[in-house]
Amino acid sequence: MQLFFLKLIVFSCSVLVSNKPILEFQEFQEFQGKAYYFSMSKMELGTWGSRMSEAQKKQIQNNLKNRLEKTYILSFNKEESIFNEEEKVDAISGATDSWGSNFSRGKQYKNIKENKLVQAQEFYGKRFLVKDKLQKIEWKMESDSKQIGQYICFKATTSIPTNELSWYDFSWSDLTSKTIDSENLEIEMTEVEAWYTLQIPIKNGPAGYWGLPGLILEVSAGNTTILCSQIVINPKERINIKAPDKGKEITKIEYRSTIQNKMLEMRNNRGRRRRG
Repeated sequence: MQLFFLKLIVFSCSVLVSNKPILEFQEFQEFQGKAYYFSMSKMELGTWGSRMSEAQKKQIQNNLKNRLEKTYILSFNKEESIFNEEEKVDAISGATDSWGSNFSRGKQYKNIKENKLVQAQEFYGKRFLVKDKLQKIEWKMESDSKQIGQYICFKATTSIPTNELSWYDFSWSDLTSKTIDSENLEIEMTEVEAWYTLQIPIKNGPAGYWGLPGLILEVSAGNTTILCSQIVINPKERINIKAPDKGKEITKIEYRSTIQNKMLEMRNNRGRRRRG
């Protein structure tokens, strides 16, 4: 491990000598940039999928493409960032995925210095402003390295509570009426693998990931991989990085409870209409 960190120090010094933009980055207080990401998720059909033909699986995957493949932009400076999804229009129907949008990640603001998260969420026409602390992440630095585009990246791994990765999402299994002793509840964890570059030494990354000594260019968690496809440093037009400010203020836990209560109400109403 000591040898690995020695290599990091040598590499960092060589980058500072040979790469002038990095030196300018450290000295220039108004440093800004944009990183473009795309995400890919594998479709999980469980036991239901085992009874389907390959043609049926492919059809479902095509129908859910807007949910399985997404594109994002991370606008950042040395301490702050805005992470936002680019909205896609369905090529066949010409409409957006209105159901999926209720449970997708909204515009996300992170402030690394102040340990602050502000995320704008809209749920069935109601606006919420989720304010909370950044998710604490205990990274394990690995010795592996690889190149992503023109950037040398190093590997880091961690485990994060699964519900913290998708607190804005919803699953019908969330409504299971089981009484569980919270002290004996085993928290489900998701293994995360990230690749960061010291050539852009900011402690930021896509989605809720942060805390490494360089910008995170790739991250895999569960069945989803987020990969950076392009980086623009100090674009000509100044980037306005500002936290969202519209909506009912709420915490992550309160927002998740709101979603679950609303979906339970909808399910119960549907059940009463069927009986009637």
